[in-house]
Amino acid sequence: MAYSRSTRDFVALSDLHPNLARPNVIGVVIGKTDVRGFPDRKNIGSERYTFGFTIRDSPTCFVNVSSWGREEYIRSLSESFRVGDCVTIENPLVQSKEGEREEKFNPVTPSCYKLLLSENHSVVKTSSCYEMDTKLLSLLHLPVKDPQDYYSLGDIIANGQSLDGRILNVLAAVMSVGEPKYFMTSDKRKGQRCEVKLYDETEMSFPIVCWDNESIQLAQSWIPRETVIFASDVRVNFDKFRNCMTATVISKTIITTNPETAEANVLFSFIKESAQSGALLDKLEEQGKESVNLETIVDVYTVKQLKEKAYQSDGKLEPVFGIIYGYISMLDIDDNASRVIRNRCSVCRFVVNEESNTCTFCGDIPADSESTFASFDILVDLTDHTGTLYSCYLSDCVAEETLGCTVHEFLALMEDKKTALKWQLLLERSKVYFKITLSPSWRTGLKVNILSCKLADPIEATQSLLGKRKRPQHVA
Repeated sequence: MAYSRSTRDFVALSDLHPNLARPNVIGVVIGKTDVRGFPDRKNIGSERYTFGFTIRDSPTCFVNVSSWGREEYIRSLSESFRVGDCVTIENPLVQSKEGEREEKFNPVTPSCYKLLLSENHSVVKTSSCYEMDTKLLSLLHLPVKDPQDYYSLGDIIANGQSLDGRILNVLAAVMSVGEPKYFMTSDKRKGQRCEVKLYDETEMSFPIVCWDNESIQLAQSWIPRETVIFASDVRVNFDKFRNCMTATVISKTIITTNPETAEANVLFSFIKESAQSGALLDKLEEQGKESVNLETIVDVYTVKQLKEKAYQSDGKLEPVFGIIYGYISMLDIDDNASRVIRNRCSVCRFVVNEESNTCTFCGDIPADSESTFASFDILVDLTDHTGTLYSCYLSDCVAEETLGCTVHEFLALMEDKKTALKWQLLLERSKVYFKITLSPSWRTGLKVNILSCKLADPIEATQSLLGKRKRPQHVA
């Protein structure tokens, strides 16, 4: 197979071999790494620069391309194209791959060969999509791995730490794309980080982290709740800080946006149905228990400080984790049990539809005694000496820990016992861990999730009021 453009012939990637004298090839870029510098062993004190990318010209063949040279040349070449561009490469050197050693850090390719670019002999040119065969552009939507060879997000979470450090494939929809965050490393190099939240039929919020500029730029093009990705060869790890599993884009990773596969089509249908029914947003809004390590939360706030922070954020407040030394000023648990207890689905742990008594998210599973369980779902007011946060969300296991009883134990209490339980907490100084986010749909505009609420140590609470505790310094 060969592509023709003017009078120049291009060799198909599947026909490459070292005996070819500087062939010309064409393909679409499906993966790319950042520019990196390394000490030059031939010239002590100087650095050589390199970057790599992967091109594809057919459903069955794609190859890795690498380039080494001066910083100016490498950076200029790297900035001349992105993932998704069609490129022509003139006069590359064809080399045999070094097998497992090379594929440890580069995408696994079906070809036995790789291409090496030379500053003096090779030329890379981008081509307008209008000049390219549409078959080339369609390759952007074909995963480089078997479309059935992937883990669901629920599988990753279920297997937990047994998958720590494993490299695997993921098919998922994009829930949200975070803003890139920039920093300086200890050796004075610039770094960046972007976190994307994924979801599928089995899990509603799973983080995948991008550390390189190329994957971050690709992620910024994704449309939340409309985009599906097939990420081949991502690394999954157990994040001790957040007490959850996460995925990381690495140099081996190739991400296919909106793959055209039967499996992806099922996920697309799920996205559409969830959006139409509103189940997706309901699940996110009702999610009670946060997967966060309380020991990592150290910043102490007053109610006034939190409100000022929210009002000054111009509608762009990042989630804030912190501690308030205050007291619960409203806790209606002895009035009507149906106002503080709701049924949750045993499969996905979210609140079932009260009118139909079914879990619309899990395929309209009837809400019988085996498929649901009762859970606390309480709104409380939280007050300190500077003001009040209204309608804070106290739910599920956190509510049981706060009240000191399970739902079934609570339901067995007489009304006077419920009232006594309320007054054990009401107006008592407490140490409250929280997460606060802006939420226009929430009744106060600020959604406060209580992560822990226990009676405060009097000395510790007094020290916080005197300003001896650590003051707010960052947003978690």
